[in-house]
Amino acid sequence: MRCKGEWLLVFLVLHSWATHLHVAEGATKLPLNGLVLHYYKKHTNCTYAEEFIKHLVQKAWEFDKSITPALVRLAYTDCFVRGCDASILLDGKNSEKDAPQNSGLRGFDVIDRIKRVLEARCPGTVSCADIIQLAAKDAVALAGAPKYPVFTGRRDGVQSTVESVDLPSPSISWDQALAYFQSRGLDVLDLGTLLGAHTMGVTHCHYIHDRIHNFNHTGKPDPSMARSLGQRLRRKCQPKCYDTHQDPTVFLNPISGKNYTFENSYYKRVLRKLGVLGIDQQLTSSEDGRRIAVQFANNFEDFRRYFAFTMSRMGSIGVLTGNQGEIRGHCRYTNANNPKF
Repeated sequence: MRCKGEWLLVFLVLHSWATHLHVAEGATKLPLNGLVLHYYKKHTNCTYAEEFIKHLVQKAWEFDKSITPALVRLAYTDCFVRGCDASILLDGKNSEKDAPQNSGLRGFDVIDRIKRVLEARCPGTVSCADIIQLAAKDAVALAGAPKYPVFTGRRDGVQSTVESVDLPSPSISWDQALAYFQSRGLDVLDLGTLLGAHTMGVTHCHYIHDRIHNFNHTGKPDPSMARSLGQRLRRKCQPKCYDTHQDPTVFLNPISGKNYTFENSYYKRVLRKLGVLGIDQQLTSSEDGRRIAVQFANNFEDFRRYFAFTMSRMGSIGVLTGNQGEIRGHCRYTNANNPKF
């Protein structure tokens, strides 16, 4: 557990990192698990790949702002299973898409559209794994997050199985969530920061049904949840069975709501016992988690700064580079299974 002085040191380091980030962004090569900045501009003939992606994401965002949380979730889902290798994009029987944890996952059409454009201009060059990370970065920037640089040069994996998906339940305990993050090389500050992505988006009622109707089989709501929130959620999520055709959604952060804006109001709500998912409210169950919530609730720039850093850390999990993997011609198929090859 970090003491007060250690937390001050953490945020001084964050400030230093963010200050020097602008210098690093202009550099030619900064390795990170084999990834570099501006890989396509410096090392391929697809010099405008990042500009193409940015333009297409902006068009998608202007049409539907909910694409921001969709692409962030896609990036998280990809990186935490097998590493950031675009395995989540592969179609096929018993692929990662079929896992119950990935129900409602969206953004595949945007990735497909970007890949088609890039393949037409510079075939076999830009990986689907890089497209996911770059698209998520551009989408959150449009919503209000910092315009952080993404290290690139990832290659695509060739395997995707439902059995490999071990994404935790949103009702997981804080200690279990932290252990899961640590198993991926991340820490408590990364966990507390990435939970802040829940400042945008929605969740389906079946994910919170037990929390609002029958917490721990008590027949009562979760006592860590404010009564006003429980009443509002129970009106939307009636005690019944849900299926893919009838499973209402609720905003994770009503303040952001339909605008899908990136802001620190998530942390302010959690401190008032207004976290929608169980893991959201679990943030305040530990001293470290509560310190993170208080710091980010009181300082939006600290949240923005560390969110950029954490997304970069997450984006380096288990990457394939060099001669590993492949560059898919279509993001939904390995090259060996591509019907057009």
